[in-house]
Amino acid sequence: MSIDEKYYPLIILAVCALLFFPHLDVLYANIMEARNFITAREMLHYDNWVFTTMNGEARYEKPPLPTWLAAFSGAIFGISKLWALRLPSAIITTVMALFSFSLSRKRLSLSPKQSLYTTLILATSFYVIFAGRNGTWDIFAHAFMLGGIYFLFQFFTESKQKYKNASLAGLFLGLSFMSKGPVSHFALLLPFLIAYAWVYKFRSFKGRIAPFMMLLVIALVLSSWWALAIYFVDGETAQAIADKESAAWANHNTRPFYYYWSFFTQSGIWTVPAFVALLYPYLKSRVTHLRAYRFSLIWTLAAVVLLSCIPEKKSRYLLPVLIPLAFNTSFYIEYLVREFKSLSDKRETIPVYFYFGLLATICLLSGPVILYLFSEDFQATDWLWFGLFQLAAIGFAFVFIKSLRSKSIEPAFFAVIGFSCAIILFVFPVVRLSYTNQDFREIAPIIADYKVAGKPIYLFENSSPELIWDLGERVPVLNTREGLQLPAQTSFYLILEEERKKEVEQLLAGLKMTLKGCYDGNITTKADRNYKTRRIGCLYLVSEAN
Repeated sequence: MSIDEKYYPLIILAVCALLFFPHLDVLYANIMEARNFITAREMLHYDNWVFTTMNGEARYEKPPLPTWLAAFSGAIFGISKLWALRLPSAIITTVMALFSFSLSRKRLSLSPKQSLYTTLILATSFYVIFAGRNGTWDIFAHAFMLGGIYFLFQFFTESKQKYKNASLAGLFLGLSFMSKGPVSHFALLLPFLIAYAWVYKFRSFKGRIAPFMMLLVIALVLSSWWALAIYFVDGETAQAIADKESAAWANHNTRPFYYYWSFFTQSGIWTVPAFVALLYPYLKSRVTHLRAYRFSLIWTLAAVVLLSCIPEKKSRYLLPVLIPLAFNTSFYIEYLVREFKSLSDKRETIPVYFYFGLLATICLLSGPVILYLFSEDFQATDWLWFGLFQLAAIGFAFVFIKSLRSKSIEPAFFAVIGFSCAIILFVFPVVRLSYTNQDFREIAPIIADYKVAGKPIYLFENSSPELIWDLGERVPVLNTREGLQLPAQTSFYLILEEERKKEVEQLLAGLKMTLKGCYDGNITTKADRNYKTRRIGCLYLVSEAN
C-alpha cells in the first residue's frame, strides 16, 4: 500500500467515521448508559451540573465530565435521541485513535506504516468498538489518559518545552480523573510508568522537578475540585455513596486472580495475532524495534496483572489493556508484512493461514447466516443493506484468499479493517429485526397522560435505571436513602418493577394495590439474554384498604 504518510491521519479519521458514528441509535440504552443519560437529562432540566442527580437522588458515583458532554450534545440535537447522547463517545474514541498514532510514530519512533497498523488494530478491537459506540464513562477516562501519557512521554524524553508538556500531561490526567476517577490512573498510567521505568529508565530528572510539580498541581486541582465541592456541601451523602462503592469493589463480581488470563480475546477480530505477539521468545528476534516491543509487552502485562489484583472483575474492565495490546500486536503484523513471503517454517505459516483462512470463511458464511436468521422479516431497505454487506464480504474473502496465495499480508490486514467497517455500516441496521417483543409498550406516554390529568404518581425506588430512563422525566420516589416516605394523599399511583410486587406489598401493609397495567420496555423477547425484567414497569393504584 503506497500512500504518503501525510494521509495516514485521514485514513484513521475515515475508519473511525465508519466504525463509531453510523447507526448510533440502533441499540437501546443499557443500564450504565441509562444512569449517564438520566443524569444528563436532569442537568438540562434542573441545572444539576455539579451536584448531579438521578431521578432526584444524588448521583455522585462517577465524576461528571462525560455526562456534561452528553448533556451538551443532547441540548444541541435532542436529549431523547440516543445517537446524540452517544456522539461524544464516538468523538473521544476518534481522538484516542489519533493519540495512539502519534504516540507510536513520534514517541516510540516506529515506522509510519506500523504506527498506522497500531491505530487501526486499536480502533477495530472489540471492546474499543463497543465503548466507542456506548454512552458511558470508560472510553473518556482511557482516551484522556492516553493523551496524558503521550505528553508525559514527551516530558520524560525531551529537554525542550518541558513546561508545556508537563501542563498538557497534567491537564489530560486531570480530565481522565474527571471522567471515571482513578480507574485509568491505575489500569493504564501505572502500567505505563512500570514499563517506561523498566525499558527506558528515568534519566536527567533533576531539571524537570519544577515542571513536574506543576504537572502534579494541575492534575490534582482538576481531579479534586468536584469531589471537594461534594464533600463540603453534601458530605454525608457522598460518604454513604463512597462506602457503598467500596463494598461493591470488594464483594460484587469477585473472580479469581487468573480470570483475566484470556485478555487477548477481548481484542475480538485480532485474537490470534494478539496472542502470537505476546510470545516474546518467538518475536524478540524478529521485530525491528526490540526496545519498543519490550515496552509495549511489559505495559500490556503490567496492566493485566494490576487489574487481576482487584477482587471485582468484569470483561469490560479490560478496555485499557487493549491500548498497549494494540501496540504490541502491531509488531507481529509488521513482521508478517515484511517477511511472510520468505517464511517456510510451517510453525510460523500455519497460524497465519489459519487466521486469515478463518476470516475468509466467516466472510463467505456470514451472509447465509443472516439470511437464515432474518430473511423472513426483511423489508426493502433490509435487502439493500444485506446486498451491500454480501458484496463487501465476498470481496474481502477474495482479498484474504488472494493474499494468502501470493503470501502478501498487507492487503489481508486492510481487509480485516474493511470487514470490521462493513459489519458496522451494513449489518447494524439489520439488528433491529431482532427486536420482536410483541409485548413492548412505552410507559412514558402513560405517565404523561396521568400527569396531565393531575393524578399524583410516584416511583417506588430508584432501582432500575433503564425504567427511569424510559419514563422520560423525573418522577418522585417513595423509598429513598432516607427511608420509606408515604405521600400525604390517601390515593396515588405507584410505578414499580413487575418482579417486586410481593416485596412492596409487605412494605405497604394496610394499603390496597390495584394493578392498572404493566408496560414492557424490552424490545427483545424473553428468550434473548438482553431481556431485563427490571425494564417492565407496572402501574398500581394505591389506596386505603376497606
